[in-house]
Amino acid sequence: MVQQHPLRTVIETYYHGCNTADTGLMISTFTDDVVHYFVDHSPVRGAAALANYWAKVGPATQAHWQVEHALIAEPEGVIEWSMRWVPVQTGAAEVLHGTEWFVFRDGRIAEIRSYHNNFYLQSPQNRALHDFDYAGRGYRTL
Repeated sequence: MVQQHPLRTVIETYYHGCNTADTGLMISTFTDDVVHYFVDHSPVRGAAALANYWAKVGPATQAHWQVEHALIAEPEGVIEWSMRWVPVQTGAAEVLHGTEWFVFRDGRIAEIRSYHNNFYLQSPQNRALHDFDYAGRGYRTL
């Protein structure tokens, strides 16, 4: 039997907190200065702010996340996820797929970079992480 990597357990605990709107559980997986970058809006900074964000957004869209696949190479991890949710535009359940890159510090999530293509949020501005320092991190830029 293959043992699950402890950082995958941290990720799954984080998603369980998101799925149940359990802010304390989410906060237990974060560093105090965690930053979550998104392709469709500005980043959310800080453990309490991020937990409160998901406690509000998750129930509003009936979101439920599931980790589908994970690769861990400390201090980073990357996952593929699926999210069952109900867009307000249709009122009908859908499944959205995406991927997230995690940076860990001392066994906790310090950064999340979330990539997905939400049909309802299409915009040329949503093709990259908002307010992410691509050039400063050595990524290709124009």
